[in-house]
Amino acid sequence: MTRAFSPMKHRHSPQPYWVLLGGCILAFLSASFNAGLFLTLGNSVGQMSGEISRMALNVTHRELNDLGANVLLTISAFLVGAAIAGFTIHHPTLDKSLPYGRCMMFIGGCLVSAHFSLQTFPRAALAFGGFASGFQNAIATHYRGIVLRTTHITGLMTDVGSHLGMFFRGHQIAFWKIWVPAVVIFFFFIGGIFGSWLYLADTPFLLILAGAYFFGGFAWFLVNRVLFNDGAMRLRRTSPPESA
Repeated sequence: MTRAFSPMKHRHSPQPYWVLLGGCILAFLSASFNAGLFLTLGNSVGQMSGEISRMALNVTHRELNDLGANVLLTISAFLVGAAIAGFTIHHPTLDKSLPYGRCMMFIGGCLVSAHFSLQTFPRAALAFGGFASGFQNAIATHYRGIVLRTTHITGLMTDVGSHLGMFFRGHQIAFWKIWVPAVVIFFFFIGGIFGSWLYLADTPFLLILAGAYFFGGFAWFLVNRVLFNDGAMRLRRTSPPESA
């Protein structure tokens, strides 16, 4: 049965800070494996704007070399990952009944697959990385009306710049409209540094980051099961029965 929702209702509902924290962690992790794969294979698996521009250059020059084929593969994998996430889990706000923990572990599994195909079949690694990025980006949620996309920061930087410009123009702008996207951008930035450091240190960066996804997914499963579900059960037990 299709889950119904009201965008206007969710857009203005208060949300706890841990929703933003989760978005920051996902932005950090996606930037890390994107940086590592870019340094290894020369293709981004998270920022499709640049990859589509590179594909357009190949089309303009009427050639589909190895780089163009890799770009096409990455774009296709990203699209498929986003489509599957949209079909199976997408919701405009965080819904604790949805299997986010299993989704994080699934992304970790994609990174493990990318690691073991990196040397023997690098295009498969690109496909797994692009799929993981598209899947993660499509399960984005809203925080105070801001869409927390976690594999690229173009929209978030636009939000920061636009609201800064409105502020300097003299408009009354709530400060959170600036600092919330700025915090996610910062985590994305340090995630890129971390992923680059893992690569330059000659570590199995994809396995390390996959482990972080597995740990995060399992932690979410425990927190959701122990805190949220138990709290809801206690609330139901202590609530007075409704009159007939």
